[in-house]
Amino acid sequence: MSKDGYPSVYVVDTHATRPPLPPRLNQVRQRAGVAQTLLILLVSVALCGMAIEACFIYRLYQPNSAPSASSSKQIAGQVITHPTKSPGVIHPSKPVAHLTDGQDVNVDHENPIMAWSMIAGPLLHGMDYKDRGLVIQKEGYYYVYSKVSFYSTDHFNHTVNRITDRYSGGEIPLLMSRYSSRETRSNNRETRSNSRETRSNSYLGGVFHLTKDDVLFVKVSNTSNILRHKSFENIFGAYMI
Repeated sequence: MSKDGYPSVYVVDTHATRPPLPPRLNQVRQRAGVAQTLLILLVSVALCGMAIEACFIYRLYQPNSAPSASSSKQIAGQVITHPTKSPGVIHPSKPVAHLTDGQDVNVDHENPIMAWSMIAGPLLHGMDYKDRGLVIQKEGYYYVYSKVSFYSTDHFNHTVNRITDRYSGGEIPLLMSRYSSRETRSNNRETRSNSRETRSNSYLGGVFHLTKDDVLFVKVSNTSNILRHKSFENIFGAYMI
């Protein structure tokens, strides 16, 4: 109170609290940096997720680099589909081979061993083809077969032979069939026009135990009598059972 009984112009409230101070500039910058870092991290995670999803979609719909059409072959009454380098190929789990005739076959009438085509879709898995023969690469039991179509005026022999290191006496006949002109006429085979030759075919098949490096080949009595109109008329193959 003043001396005149009037209150003083200036009154100080000692119980009042101080107003809050504004945040310092360093704290503002620190908070802004944390928010920016968090934003960048979230954007990076989203972009990575999109990239991974795009990669999965690309691989799902992307075919292999060298696709090609599949082919089917008949082996001993069973149809075996042989896709070559197409997407999702399941390769045979055991050795298998199927050979046919073809335009690239070198016909040598002086050689009784049949030759086979390497451009008519040969199936070779776990076996090799060398010097007109199939070379076994894995020991086991195999179903071996051969079919030839031929004209015969007198007689015709068809055999599947084997050469093995376990036998030094030369080739071993595994399968054999013999046809004569009398037998083919009695069976009412198709007769060629203006000729006494008859058209027939021979099929051989059987199961054998073969060892590594054994060689299988088809031999006929006269290769000049072989029909070569279509590749599937003459076949040769084997598969492990």
